[in-house]
Amino acid sequence: MTDAAPTHTEPPSERCRVRRASERGHYDRDTIDAIVDAAWVCHVAMAASDTADADMLCLPTASWRWGDALCIHGSNGSRMMKRLAAGAPACVSITHLDGLVLARSAFSHSMNFRSVVVHGRFDVLEGADKLAALDALMDHIAPGRRVHVRAPDRNELAATTVLAIPLHEASAKIRNWGPHDKEGDAELPVWAGVLPLHSVRGRPQPDPGSEALPLPAHLQHWLQP
Repeated sequence: MTDAAPTHTEPPSERCRVRRASERGHYDRDTIDAIVDAAWVCHVAMAASDTADADMLCLPTASWRWGDALCIHGSNGSRMMKRLAAGAPACVSITHLDGLVLARSAFSHSMNFRSVVVHGRFDVLEGADKLAALDALMDHIAPGRRVHVRAPDRNELAATTVLAIPLHEASAKIRNWGPHDKEGDAELPVWAGVLPLHSVRGRPQPDPGSEALPLPAHLQHWLQP
């Protein structure tokens, strides 16, 4: 296995420039969008308050892409949602682990991965934008499902905050090759290579009361992504 040819362009800002192993950095939107679209969860980092000694928080939450933005949602009472809705600076990360890279020396072991880091501030979505973003969430979970289920009612919508952070200041970092042994280590009689890791989709499990219903057409793709 060899290093993939880099497809990066110049970063949109210095704070999202990949510095360590910069040859793994990618800044084109196609690469970034593909990594975001493959994710179900992101981690959001922010300061808990505006004070100098504020605690730092890094919390996992469901995520999806809506056009040029990454979206999250949650209860209006959520500490994280309140903080982000107030305009707190944030850093969002997504990582897919694709393999463990085993080299001939302990020092040269690594991991194959695809990751994205986004910098910026979240915008609160309201009205038609809020509804469109929530529709995009349902389509992310299972394309077409939103037309089969009950839509959120007025109270549910009012109790939910939907936030979007633009993907304009984002970077991707990718490693997808085998071990790089130091000079001299390649002759060691030690097995080296990659242990691939993949997410596996299980067979749909019906909830009690749904056993007699056929699997809907919009879920038929689940085992054949």
